[in-house]
Amino acid sequence: MPSPPPSSRSVYIITHEFFPKRGGIATFTEEIARATQALGWEVEVWAQNRGNTPEPAWPFRIWRLPLKGTHNFTCQARLAFHLISRRRELRRDTVYLPEPGPMLTFMLLQRFHAFRPRNLTLTFHGSEILKFYHNPFIRPLARRLIRNASQISTLTRYTRDLLLEHFPEAESKLVQTPGALRSDYLVVEHPTRAPQDRLIILTVGRIHPRKGQLDTLKSLIALPAETRAKIEYWMAGKTSRPNYYAKLKQAAAAADFPIKFLGDTSDGKLSELYDRADIFAMTSIDYAKSVEGFGLVYLEASAHGLPVVAHAVGGVSEAVIDGRTGLLVPPNDAPALIAAFTKLIESKSLRATLGEHGRSWAREHTWADSAKTLFGPPPAGN
Repeated sequence: MPSPPPSSRSVYIITHEFFPKRGGIATFTEEIARATQALGWEVEVWAQNRGNTPEPAWPFRIWRLPLKGTHNFTCQARLAFHLISRRRELRRDTVYLPEPGPMLTFMLLQRFHAFRPRNLTLTFHGSEILKFYHNPFIRPLARRLIRNASQISTLTRYTRDLLLEHFPEAESKLVQTPGALRSDYLVVEHPTRAPQDRLIILTVGRIHPRKGQLDTLKSLIALPAETRAKIEYWMAGKTSRPNYYAKLKQAAAAADFPIKFLGDTSDGKLSELYDRADIFAMTSIDYAKSVEGFGLVYLEASAHGLPVVAHAVGGVSEAVIDGRTGLLVPPNDAPALIAAFTKLIESKSLRATLGEHGRSWAREHTWADSAKTLFGPPPAGN
């Protein structure tokens, strides 16, 4: 149930995940800030240091904090100092914590009434729920933070259920704020493409075991020879696990089709990659206490008309509609994954049908709708 409307028009969004950081949570935070400002709220974003990266022109106020945006003690202490210095402003306004970094700091300060804002809104994405719950020191603090919150959102039903399983006290405060395409995301409906000798299968995501690139690569290598002769595989994303990257390189060396490691790629370049690709694959898996809560890249691929191959884990089934925008297979089922790739590679009509449905599906939700769910219209007369 949405919280009562606050009397102030100010929303403070406090985050460690913001430009120039990239990824699903950073995109979510930026887009919610834009949409909330567009509703008429006075938004101020507190974000981590941007280093030497030039600051874009934002439609809201931004305050860069002298911290890197990690979860270590130094970042938490510096954020706590700034929260203390501006506690009087925060106490009478709406404070929004869209990710776990600032939640940890608020957990430590919340025992003091002076640090409880008029309205506190939280968003959970997935993995942090498990990490908070399985830490015996953090778990009771997280429960108190949830009890102190006015409203809590998740992007998917999967994350909602995960949160309720571990923190049932959130139930009366829950709303859903689905992910959407970036507001600056431009897609050419039918881009002109140069003829290609092979179908391009593309993965976009950091090089990490949870993103499942190795599962995709092994399945492609296991395809029949006549099918392998029709493909090449591209991976775009920064390397966050060198050992995993080394395993990928070793597996790629045994392949008899082209494989490209494209590294970290700008948003503009990514759009070009989507337009050149024929199939999008990201076979995420549950890894330790890390889960795939949604996956905005699936929407990006669908917006470009790409059929998707993915594992049916976490919230992926809410980003990829099985049999309509892509093919979902169980994790750890290599034959099913091989069969899914074979079906798409061998059927141009199936690729076209799934891709066309994906274009409309990717636009079904908007950030404006999610911002309205979180905050509603600003109060009049302030």
